[in-house]
Amino acid sequence: MTHTNPNARLEAFCDAVFAIAITLLVIDIRIPPTAEVESTAELWRQLVHLVPAVLAFALSFAVILITWVNHHAALKLIEKSSPSFIYANGFLLLTVAFIPFPSALLGEYVASDHAAPAVILYDAVLAAQAGAWVLICRTVLSNGLTRSDQAATTIRRNARYGWFALVLYAIFAVAALWQPQAVAGLTAATWVFWLVLGIRMRSAQR
Repeated sequence: MTHTNPNARLEAFCDAVFAIAITLLVIDIRIPPTAEVESTAELWRQLVHLVPAVLAFALSFAVILITWVNHHAALKLIEKSSPSFIYANGFLLLTVAFIPFPSALLGEYVASDHAAPAVILYDAVLAAQAGAWVLICRTVLSNGLTRSDQAATTIRRNARYGWFALVLYAIFAVAALWQPQAVAGLTAATWVFWLVLGIRMRSAQR
């Protein structure tokens, strides 16, 4: 008997949202149409002005990519589905689809004296995304959707990481009121941590 994946359509839909969100990030990286470029030196200056936007793009690209990898790995631990699980996934997709907007704000204002709102919004979205992970883990466990006891243990561990990230990014969002540039740097550093942690976890599971 052929095994059917009850979450196949959900996974395909999620992959499409991730792909669109990660593509939209690059749209705001452009030289303003009002810029007067009349020499090679001026073009270089305009490109230098784009560095914050490029860094914000790289950070958000990493955020969405790591989220997609974790989502793909989580779905491998699940063999069933439920309405609450589907809506929890929808909440996660909402945060992913919204990332291009605060990413554009971060790229435009992070190096200015008005960076606080951009950094606050960015970390607030990351906190909401962490909350979505917690919600997904809770719906998976409460509905008994995991493939095995070992998978359930992994989901519980993911929930703890989700709570940690939720508290961390909420604190960052508040701290950005006073030190937005420093918080932006710390936010980027945490995603290096998530990347390294994810690689180690995948290696340990092999």
